[in-house]
Amino acid sequence: MFTISKLVKPKTLEEAYDTLVSKKNNTILGGCAFLRLGSKRIQTAIDLEYLNLNYIKEDKEFIEIGAYSTLRDLETNVSTKGAFNGVLKKALKDIIGIQFRNVANIGATVFSKYGFSDVNTSLLCLDTEVELFKAGRMSLEEFLKRPYEKDILTKVFIKNNKRVGVYKSHRNSKSDFPVLNVAVSKLENDWKIVVGARPRGAKIALKASEALSKEENLNAYNIEKIVEIASNELDFGSNMRASLEYRKALCKVLLKRAIMEVVECR
Repeated sequence: MFTISKLVKPKTLEEAYDTLVSKKNNTILGGCAFLRLGSKRIQTAIDLEYLNLNYIKEDKEFIEIGAYSTLRDLETNVSTKGAFNGVLKKALKDIIGIQFRNVANIGATVFSKYGFSDVNTSLLCLDTEVELFKAGRMSLEEFLKRPYEKDILTKVFIKNNKRVGVYKSHRNSKSDFPVLNVAVSKLENDWKIVVGARPRGAKIALKASEALSKEENLNAYNIEKIVEIASNELDFGSNMRASLEYRKALCKVLLKRAIMEVVECR
């Protein structure tokens, strides 16, 4: 449950940012989908509707996604739904339902760094950058490591290359948050292994990714070694959905399936 004392719709990003930082309880509104998860009193709610951030466009270098684009836009747009072996569409399809995905937007989802995020896990396995009004442009990996500070995420950029990705998750029920999710991608000899909902946020398994990138002859034995490295280098925790031990075991299973699926995409 959240309450709003005042709603504003700025005409410029400068105006939106100045309003955001003017008071502690001022908040940027996305689709408001996840605000309902907690209780919050918002002094001034800032709606970015008039800032022309609802778009997806593609050129030779990047797929550029405006922060006000919805998850459903990302799922259905011709530039994103089939790109990278369809990894984004597969990551989005189990997020609650189409009505929800028509409301939740990409900027708020990425910026909030939710531990359960299917979106951040799938984007992190690609060559993704974000642009913030104050902090500027940086890799998604760098952004996810940064401590929270008030800012406005304006754009997401995905390198328009031939990277092939696979997304896997496990849920206790179809519309629930994931118990664990993984994404694996490959561009030539460069592999990325990402694990999210640990229940902490998405993170690249750097040692496992490097070891996989060096493998010249992948086989079942080598893949078992890689997923063991990943499960040991990442930290897991327990919550109401699963225990630490269960998540660690599940990580090995999902990563093995994802790696094998990427191999088959050659």
